[in-house]
Amino acid sequence: MPSIEEQIALLERGIVDCISHGELVKKLKKSEETGVPLRIKAGFDPTAPDLHLGHTVLLQKLKHFQDLGHDIYFLIGDFTGMIGDPTGKSETRKALTREDVAANAESYKTQVFKILDPEKTKVVFNSEWLSKLDSFDMIRLASELTVARMLEREDFKVRFREGSPISIHEFMYPLIQGYDSVALEADVELGGTDQLFNLLMGRDLQRSRGQEPQVVLTLPLLEGLDGVNKMSKSLGNYIGVSESANDIYGKVLSASDELMFRYYELLSDLSSEKIAVLRADMESGELHPKEIKKQLARELTARYHSDEAAIQAEQNFEKVFRKGGLPDDIPEKKIQSDEAIWLPKLLMDLEMVKSTSDGRRMVKQGAVSLDGEKVKDMNTNVSPEGDLLIKVGKRRFCKVIFE
Repeated sequence: MPSIEEQIALLERGIVDCISHGELVKKLKKSEETGVPLRIKAGFDPTAPDLHLGHTVLLQKLKHFQDLGHDIYFLIGDFTGMIGDPTGKSETRKALTREDVAANAESYKTQVFKILDPEKTKVVFNSEWLSKLDSFDMIRLASELTVARMLEREDFKVRFREGSPISIHEFMYPLIQGYDSVALEADVELGGTDQLFNLLMGRDLQRSRGQEPQVVLTLPLLEGLDGVNKMSKSLGNYIGVSESANDIYGKVLSASDELMFRYYELLSDLSSEKIAVLRADMESGELHPKEIKKQLARELTARYHSDEAAIQAEQNFEKVFRKGGLPDDIPEKKIQSDEAIWLPKLLMDLEMVKSTSDGRRMVKQGAVSLDGEKVKDMNTNVSPEGDLLIKVGKRRFCKVIFE
């Protein structure tokens, strides 16, 4: 087991807030002396079933605690997800249906275990305790917070000042999230910087109920590939956890040199000392930035696929981008049709894009080619004759065989 100082260095790597450092040290020492692992909590409202690397910053920190022997509680907010957290939004977020929550929760569980050990991770749903609270319990919970305190939250403050609607149920959200910490008797809670107010609520409620308040650690919102905006699917600057090995590898290599080290700090399993050596070697000219980036690309691709897939992705990248060739593993799909097919729909049917609107966008950007010829007309129809090589973006290929 690493020393307390080494544990602290790992656990505080990349974080924004630690409330508080002294309390974290105290909890770690007590755990070491008693042999009782800490209870580490992170809550996820299942609003987006497809994770990208921005979501995994939090999961990576959970893994640090897990590697040190502590108990991880991956809390799926099936109850709070049906309320809708407005954090960071200028208007009320649409609540999910029970069916949405169930489907998204299952998707989350399959993806997070690419990082966390499923045998050592406790997946819990907050409906287990929140659904048991009656109206009296809810009113008593609400009595523990003033409206003035709630309006300290920046998003509420702005909306109140602008006269935008704020629903009463939105005031309940931080209280309910805080109550999760009470129910789990959490020692530490992790969250994004936009969740700080809610995380501190857990400390308040634990203290009022005689529990030792949890330590709060916040992590930054990861920048996307543009290096400016936070990683987001809507902005197209993301690297998806479920993307192909070729896409993950290629996208990591497209990151800037400075962004690369940001990703190393927040996403890599490499130690801080080894990352510092890589940066020094790059600055001295001993290592080319591309070689350092390739190492990160292999690590992240292997994490979400396999070592073999990472090696193959690297070989494909070299062949396609340096030698102007085609990858060896181009998928083939057979299509039965007697009529011409609208290109955006064909791309969606081949699962090369998420939707026809996504397909139209890619065509409009000139990112789609048919047998090596770029297509920019969104109204293009493809005749169902013979074979066709389709390329979308820089890394997605498919050989279509019409029958």
